[in-house]
Amino acid sequence: MQEYTVLPAIGMDAAAFWREAEELARREQADPMLAYLKLLIDRIEAAGQHLGPGDLRSLATRIRFFPGVEEWFDRIDAYVRDRSDGRVRVEHYIISAGLREILEGCSIRHRFRRIYASQYFFDQHGVARFPKVVINDTTKTQYLFRINKGRLDLHQEINEHMPEQERRIPFSQMLYIGDGLTDVPCMTVTRMNGGFAIAVRPPRNRRAHAVCKELLAGDRIDYHAIADYREGSALEARVRLILDLIIARIRHAKERFRSRQALSGKAQ
Repeated sequence: MQEYTVLPAIGMDAAAFWREAEELARREQADPMLAYLKLLIDRIEAAGQHLGPGDLRSLATRIRFFPGVEEWFDRIDAYVRDRSDGRVRVEHYIISAGLREILEGCSIRHRFRRIYASQYFFDQHGVARFPKVVINDTTKTQYLFRINKGRLDLHQEINEHMPEQERRIPFSQMLYIGDGLTDVPCMTVTRMNGGFAIAVRPPRNRRAHAVCKELLAGDRIDYHAIADYREGSALEARVRLILDLIIARIRHAKERFRSRQALSGKAQ
């Protein structure tokens, strides 16, 4: 995302920036995400630029969506509503290492109940001073548990024990869609707890194809597909299969509950 939003805005070559961030992390033995966030502040200042929250949100117009993304949500929501007779509702979330300030400005922001992404503290002049939230491949899993337990605000404790039956969204009713190795921890956690994962990739990309092959061989994902969100795509077909299974699970659980309740009354 940064490659076609904030980095061009400060006149920085993306490949050179990521090499420098990687070298900084290696030299200082730093978390790669913290190194990148620090370097971004340094480069913005060196370029004499002012990129406050509003400026970053405006850069969202440069985000390039995969085909069909903007129509995807209405179609998937309607599919679940129709298949469940209106008894099941879909919620969409983003968990990203990218900058939340940019994601908040994108045209599909209203489709998501929450966007979890890296953030900065900004001073009174709107200047980024220090990372406020840092999300990397392993810390992404925290947000799965927030969704699972219904504790969506960052100040809410998530390490306290919560019985499975009290959790707002069971993992068995989650589908995680990711595009690379940084999504492996979330894919693994989701599938280990009964949920589903799909890896998406750009077309004609050998490296992405190899990653999907590795994920499938390692049983990290249920399916992979080209990142084509248009109606009739392989991705949509595979997502629908999983949604049908989730809906069936929900119906099964409800009917099982009714069956148990019936036994608590008089024998028929």
